[in-house]
Amino acid sequence: MASLHSVTQWDEEADVVIAGFGLAAACTAIEAREHDPDAEILILEKMPEKYVGGNSRVAGQSLLISQNVQALVEYQRAMSTSNPIPEDMLVEWAERMVRLEPWIEARAAEVGATYLHGTGFTDRAAVREFPDLGAEEAVHHTATILPLPSGVWLAFKANVDKRNVRYRFDSRVVDLIQDPDTLEVFGLVIEQDGQRRNIRARRGVVMATGGFENNLDMHRNYFGLARAHPLGTPGNTGDGLKILQKAGADMWHLRNRGQSGGIWPGFSFPGHDTVFLRQLFFQTFSWIDVAEDNRRFVNETAELQLTHYKEKIRGEWVDTAHHRVGRIHMIFDDITRAHNTLITKVMTWNAVVEAYPWSEDNMVEIDKGWIVRADSIEELAHKIGRDPAQLAATVREYNDACAAGVDPEYGRTAATMMPIAQGPFYAIEVVPAIVCTGGGARRNIESEVLDHGGKPIPRLYEAGELGSMFSNLYQNGSYLTEAMISGRAAGKNAVALAPWTDAQ
Repeated sequence: MASLHSVTQWDEEADVVIAGFGLAAACTAIEAREHDPDAEILILEKMPEKYVGGNSRVAGQSLLISQNVQALVEYQRAMSTSNPIPEDMLVEWAERMVRLEPWIEARAAEVGATYLHGTGFTDRAAVREFPDLGAEEAVHHTATILPLPSGVWLAFKANVDKRNVRYRFDSRVVDLIQDPDTLEVFGLVIEQDGQRRNIRARRGVVMATGGFENNLDMHRNYFGLARAHPLGTPGNTGDGLKILQKAGADMWHLRNRGQSGGIWPGFSFPGHDTVFLRQLFFQTFSWIDVAEDNRRFVNETAELQLTHYKEKIRGEWVDTAHHRVGRIHMIFDDITRAHNTLITKVMTWNAVVEAYPWSEDNMVEIDKGWIVRADSIEELAHKIGRDPAQLAATVREYNDACAAGVDPEYGRTAATMMPIAQGPFYAIEVVPAIVCTGGGARRNIESEVLDHGGKPIPRLYEAGELGSMFSNLYQNGSYLTEAMISGRAAGKNAVALAPWTDAQ
């Protein structure tokens, strides 16, 4: 930390200073302005303005809506048994969740956006990920804000734009300014244009800088993943987590039983800081995934996106094996190539923010060398560095299963048992892709950051993905709504504080 006594001048100041600018930060600013129309609010964002929004901008935009407090408590408790959420926090969160929908609708209406029951890109009215744990009673419906992609983020960004909030982009927070004895927070140190500047926060600081998806070293040391690639913002490199550790905060949820948002199949290519998400809705199914041993390892066509890439093994929901079977290739034929764009276009950084125009028939990407083509499976194996006999045997075994209409090992449904038979044949490497990370500083339902003794660090708050309360399984639509709840609490509480004085 930087000591208050080391500060010789303040370069800028505001009543509430928010680090990061995703949905949680937007909700913080909206709520702070609601509770004090005259407060000065400053948002500091490390990314350039064109890249603002964080993971909120490129998520699926799903919002969990519940109308049953007790059912939601029981459902979330069941999803968190391996690392229980404090009961008082859990109950209050559920109560705020049940009251949340009218506020979301009001924010959409304020900026002329369309609030919709449903996901916006499927015909499902609700996504209930874990029915065996109580989803039917807890999840009343799923909602979103149009347009897609990014409708929720765009609506809340527009709300902030209306509220006289100052922004500073290209401004990376590097430290907090604190009392070394009490840990009370007085401001932040940022890097801007290669210079360090001191920002005074008269009432409070809110950390909403996201997770560490784009920091492989932290993945290896905090979660044990040998390989991990971000689907969201390249800006989430764990800055906030390191700052909060230094500030004396207790940590939680860094290594849960599973990756709460799941480990998904992605495609990684040179020149792109983040990865593409594989298509979620295939029209044809003449394809398989093979692991390092040239064998299949999962039911490839199961709707695993509906459980955030968890599968039930021996009665327990666990991450699918995409991160622990070595090198993976998707093997497919010309029918699948011609009838399916291989990536998902309604979410993820490359598709939404970078707007990479992946070709509908995948031919551009074949010409780039991203997808390998060959006239036979054996030739394809040579080109991707696999054993030709083993790969051919796996494809032949799969094709035989298609002829029989039964997948004895992995249980693909008969409707998806389409043989890999129409040449040419193709391969694309699949990498483990991360939606988000939830670890960070331990906080309470009021978004106060807690020290190692469980006491709030004065004037310090945390919201959103950084330090999320979710500790194991994750229900679709919960991260964005938690960002709203934690952001609103942080904004309301920070702006209610009396300004500190130089006498302190």
